[in-house]
Amino acid sequence: MRLRQIIITLLISMLLLIVGCSQTVKEDSALIAENGVAKAVIVIAEDASEPEQHAATELAEFLEQITGAEFEVVSPPAADSPRLLVGAEAAKLAEPDFSTEGLGTDGIVIRRVGDDLILAGGHPRGTLYAVYTFLEDELGCRWWSSSESTIPNKPTLEVGNLDVRYVPVLEYREPYWFDAFDSDWAVRNKSNGNRPKLDEKRGGNHTYQGFVHTFYPLIPPKTYFKEHPEWFSEIKGKRTYERAQLCLTNEEMRKELVKNLKANLRNNPAATIASVSQNDWHGNCQCAKCAAVEKEEESPAGLMLRFVNSVADDIKEEFPNVAISTLAYQYTRKPPKYVKPRENVIVRLCSIECSFSKPLADERNQNFRDDIVGWSKISNRLYIWDYTTNFRHHIMPHPNLRVLGPNVKFFAEHHVKGIFEQGAYTTNGAEMAELRAWVLAKLLWDPSLDEQQLIDEFIDGYYSPAAGHIRDYLNVTHDAVEASEDWLGCFEKNTAKYLSFDMLSKGWAHLKAAEKAVQDNPELRFRVQVAQLPVTYTFMTRWDEMRQKAGEIGADWPMPETIQGAFEEFMTIARKKNITRLNEWNEGFGALEEALKRAKK
Repeated sequence: MRLRQIIITLLISMLLLIVGCSQTVKEDSALIAENGVAKAVIVIAEDASEPEQHAATELAEFLEQITGAEFEVVSPPAADSPRLLVGAEAAKLAEPDFSTEGLGTDGIVIRRVGDDLILAGGHPRGTLYAVYTFLEDELGCRWWSSSESTIPNKPTLEVGNLDVRYVPVLEYREPYWFDAFDSDWAVRNKSNGNRPKLDEKRGGNHTYQGFVHTFYPLIPPKTYFKEHPEWFSEIKGKRTYERAQLCLTNEEMRKELVKNLKANLRNNPAATIASVSQNDWHGNCQCAKCAAVEKEEESPAGLMLRFVNSVADDIKEEFPNVAISTLAYQYTRKPPKYVKPRENVIVRLCSIECSFSKPLADERNQNFRDDIVGWSKISNRLYIWDYTTNFRHHIMPHPNLRVLGPNVKFFAEHHVKGIFEQGAYTTNGAEMAELRAWVLAKLLWDPSLDEQQLIDEFIDGYYSPAAGHIRDYLNVTHDAVEASEDWLGCFEKNTAKYLSFDMLSKGWAHLKAAEKAVQDNPELRFRVQVAQLPVTYTFMTRWDEMRQKAGEIGADWPMPETIQGAFEEFMTIARKKNITRLNEWNEGFGALEEALKRAKK
């Protein structure tokens, strides 16, 4: 009998403990919505800034999509219900000494205080980024592209203990892909670079006056060369402006350039950065004065930086918030021996010569690695101009996904402050464009993230039941480039070794399996059909060669019987995707049409 009482007592104690734990969990969370009814209000200050107002509007709209509930946006005093406090002033309702000190322009705070949730950050973009981070990390929202997203369905929503404070290590973040220029996609994925049209309510962006290669826009040869040939490069004893630069030791030219630059800045008050950078070729001045400085500095970058420093000094008083940006590119990539950039000078180091089948830290890219180490020692605002597409063939397989994460981490480890990831910026439909833009945006916001997890997350969310087959296709292309030891530059030809019949036919099999997996879903099927275009494109540009190879090895031919048939299938999807270019330079589909004419079948 005593044993029975002991057992009953233990059972009651365990039951009370379980009930107590469940109550603790419930008490340790704030109820935001219940069965499609809002249980919280969104609070902003009466004088909330435009970005804070937009952040509150976005929060209300996405919470309604998630829960089905309508959320009020109010100003203090607010009801006693749980409050979602958007912005620094609203945050003080729960935390009177709340401060944005140290958050800069983009840093965020997400913190639960009792039943209240603070979503705030630095001005102008931090509060927006706090809201989007909360929607992403806590609620599961994803904005894959400008037109495709995943918004979860959660009629009941509770928020547990949260205490996040994050300041991004990169002040400038730009995945330069065509679809990424959409303003909503950019702000939701925390891209703040020059190209997206981010208006005031979306927090604005880092705006350039003259983006790059600005020597001739600032000193046009048509205007100045006839009267001032000495302002331009001396090459082989002759002054010239054809594929040349400026004479950077000429003081009169510098004064004119500064005058023109100041006029441009007065007409562009939004500018935070002004480019004073070399033309997109070599041709640096070889006059005695210029050559002497380059010799002393042991790099043409020394002369360039001395000139740019002087320009930065000249504009600083009138434009204290504008930095001067120049390039470490081609002949100026090697850092100088003595001169260092001014505090208001940004140096953009370019990786254009590098191999992108290997990480930039790899021995294959030793020269670039040495340059970034050198520049990181002398520059407080080192930016990177990186390359993530194939300019010669935007729609050809370009297996560089495995280096994106290691490269961004490599930049961050060397104290880089801004990264411009140049992709296919002139057209929709480049190979895996949405995937690259999204993964890059996430890495630029937080370089510590695992790139493979990001890639897998995108593939699973974007391709759904077809994800496994898409992943298999990408593994085939990436394994092939690693086995081939191809350089994989950003101007790769369609005759690269990794683009073999074996690789393309294996990849095609996975892509057709992916299409079959989603054949009853028109939207997902179209996404897969766009992913198929790179393989079809490569087959068409080498049609006769590929047909011959298939015959030699007795392999089944994976494409339509005629190149005309393949072309028509390709164009049907290309037009629907609104693809306008196949490479960086040429509009239309002339290259494919020429291949069509040359092919025998």
